Formats: sequence, structure tokens, C-alpha cells
Amino acid sequence: MPRRPTDRSGPPPVVLPTVHLARNNPADVLRARRSSGSWERIARGVYLPGEPVDNPDRSLSVALGRIVGVHHRLVAAHWFSHESAALLWGLPLWITPTRTHLMQRHTASSSRDPSVRHHPVVPPEDQRAVLGGLPVTSLELTVVDCTSTLPAMQGLVVADAALRAGADREVIERVLASRTGRRGVTRARAVISLADDGADSPGESAARFVILRDGLPPPQTQVPVVTRLGTFWCDLGWEEWRLALEYDGRGKYDGRATDEFVREKRRHDALLEADWRVLRVTKEDLRGTTLTRRILQLIPAGSTTALRPRRALRG
Repeated sequence: MPRRPTDRSGPPPVVLPTVHLARNNPADVLRARRSSGSWERIARGVYLPGEPVDNPDRSLSVALGRIVGVHHRLVAAHWFSHESAALLWGLPLWITPTRTHLMQRHTASSSRDPSVRHHPVVPPEDQRAVLGGLPVTSLELTVVDCTSTLPAMQGLVVADAALRAGADREVIERVLASRTGRRGVTRARAVISLADDGADSPGESAARFVILRDGLPPPQTQVPVVTRLGTFWCDLGWEEWRLALEYDGRGKYDGRATDEFVREKRRHDALLEADWRVLRVTKEDLRGTTLTRRILQLIPAGSTTALRPRRALRG
């Protein structure tokens, strides 16, 4: 399948934040810096330099800071897993996690940090990696763990991004096969079977999930449309219906010059002139059956549109 000329093979390396450990600083220094707001306590014995609370990337910095802090606190062998591993691999998550996931041979006692979720298993040697000096589960094992435990839509966001980052689908299938009969594997198998490396953002993955869950035919990702202004690539669509979906995320035009909006308007008009219907989708459309109803209204008369909901995706 062709790809947009600007495609990247995967996410850029994750930049880990600098953290401060309580054990390395006198108590009076900790009190002073917490009081002044220059340091924020993000986990037991772990502090992060303070930032404005309205910083949209703050929750990600906190999640990564907790991972770094936990790593420095531990002596025994460990591997970050699930959503924590996804963050370290640079994969987007629909919801930034508030707990750090960790694989260790032994389960932690109740006296340990409640913000850490311990999994008393050791990943196979061929399913381990090191990223930024931190031990982590492989990209493929991370996909299986996330799709087995997260709600299906959130799991698809991870699976799409992992394939785009270079995850090996055959390896993923082997890991799935080794988990037969375990909790969450049925959902994981359903989600992974529908994963597509053409998804360019979490919003696109979420929109495609709703479409698939409600039983519409699978849309193509990265749909090329030839117009008088050249070839444009639409996020999702059905060539047989000449229907394209474009996901508009929050802040798409924030801080950009008016020229950007004008270019997008000319692009939209060119698609319409090429006899394509274009549906703009936002996060609000993903609630309930709103998106499906909007799509059904635009399907050409006479087309077969019987819905076949995928029950495995409900959850």
C-alpha cells in the first residue's frame, strides 16, 4: 500500500526527564523546594522539576519521571511493561497512565509504592530490550500486554502505532499463541487482527475503531485522492464510495498562521471537486454511535450497508 511521502518509520527517541531522589537530598532541601514549587513530588521519594500546571505535556513528563525514579530505586532485576513500556517506546496512548507497570520475579509487598503495578513474571530473553538505559519489554510483547489489559479502543491505538514503529506482526502472533486461554487474549487477538500501520495518529485509530466496532466495512488508511491541486492523502476512506474521513484533533490550527487554514480550505474544496465526500471527525464524534450515523448518511444510495458489529471489540 502506498504511503504519504512524509511518513516516518517510527516515533522519535523518547527524551526522559531529569528527576531528583529524596535519598540524595537533605530533608530541609526537599521541604524548601517543594514549598517554592520548584520541585513536585510525583512518586514515593521521586521529584520532578516544577512546571506550569496547564502544560499539556505535563502528564507525560510525570509518567516518564515516575518510570525513571522507580528504576533508580530498584536493585533487583526488573523490566518496565504494559503502558509504561509503550511510553518508553514512544507509542501514543489515549490516556496517559497514572501507574507504572513493572515486571519482576517476585510480587512487591503492600508497603511499596501504590503507584507501581507489579507483575510477578519475567519476560523471555528474546522479549526484552533496553531503551534510554531502562529495561523494557520488547515492542511486540508490549503490544500483546496492552491489548490484553486496556479497553479495546485504547489497545488499537497502541497496536496501530507499534506496527507503524516497526513491530513484527509474526512475532506478535507467536506471543499471542503462547498466551492461549489467558485473560484478555481473545480481545487482544481481535484488536491486533484489525491493527493497521497506516494510522497516523491516535485520533485516526480511535475513529477507525468505532467504525469497525459498529460493523461498517473496514476503511482504507492513507487514501490517495487525485485533485486539480495534486494528490492528497486522506486519513481514512472507502474508494468504492468515494467517501473520505479526516480526523481533526484539538489544536490543529492553534498558533498557526491564517495561511494554514486557507491551505486546508483549498484542499477540502479540491477533494469535493474531485467528486469525493469528506467527513470531518472530532473527538466528540467518537461517543456512542454518532460517527456511524454520520457515515451512513453519506454512503451512496444503492450501496450495501448492512452493519455487522464486532462483539469482540466491545470492552
